[in-house]
Amino acid sequence: MVIPVHDVNPVRRTPVVTYALIAANVLVFLYTPGLAGSVAGDSSLSQLCHLQAFLDHYAAVPQELIHHQLPRLVPTGEVGPGGRGCVVGPPGYDKSPFLSVFTAMFLHGGWLHLLGNMLFLLIFGNNVEDRMGHVRFALFYVVCGYAASYGFAFLNADSADPLIGASGAIAGVLGAYLVLYPKARVWVLVPFLVFLPLRLPAWLVLGFWFALQAVYSSGEGVSEAGTVAYAAHVVGFLVGMLLAWPLKAGTTPPPEPRGLLFGRKARPRHTW
Repeated sequence: MVIPVHDVNPVRRTPVVTYALIAANVLVFLYTPGLAGSVAGDSSLSQLCHLQAFLDHYAAVPQELIHHQLPRLVPTGEVGPGGRGCVVGPPGYDKSPFLSVFTAMFLHGGWLHLLGNMLFLLIFGNNVEDRMGHVRFALFYVVCGYAASYGFAFLNADSADPLIGASGAIAGVLGAYLVLYPKARVWVLVPFLVFLPLRLPAWLVLGFWFALQAVYSSGEGVSEAGTVAYAAHVVGFLVGMLLAWPLKAGTTPPPEPRGLLFGRKARPRHTW
């Protein structure tokens, strides 16, 4: 998998919505119990029980989205007698499955999950926001997130596993970027013994990313579907392309400044 570093695609205005989304995701992560306190991911049983209760409350669950079946017993956040597990009990809150899709879009399972998503949002979100405008981009982001979550839920209607992360919404941003700026140049790091910096067209970088998600969503190339909702990425990406298509007319390719990766005359907008 290639790692994007920055794109050669200047913007006309400050991407305030993109920055606000990144800030909101980071803040929510820092206040998520049992995650932000450990970079290595090591947590005590008490932290894990609190995390499980937190996710059950705020994460989207396919079974709840499709069948509207809310569990009668949920984790309470307390550790069981003798430290043998987490206590469950009747929920002390009213959960809206529809609203849980929105809250789940700001939850992440770890630092790598968060930083990976925010990197893609930072690099590609600003240009899509610049093309759409602030308000329309915010609505676009939420719509893509909802479409990705419900699309995954329809394909996994009986799953009781929580669905979290901004990946579905960000996949929509990537799809829109591919439609609007297919010829924009993107600097990426390609792992081949060492990380090789290459400047590739956006259609190749994002097309390759989408192809991987499509392959993985079918179960090919991975031992199991695992904990990554690849199907949500596919749905979000396609919806993003569809919604951005009416804006394609009149989009001009960005200029390409000359220079080396770390010595160009025009300073890159994004670095990692």
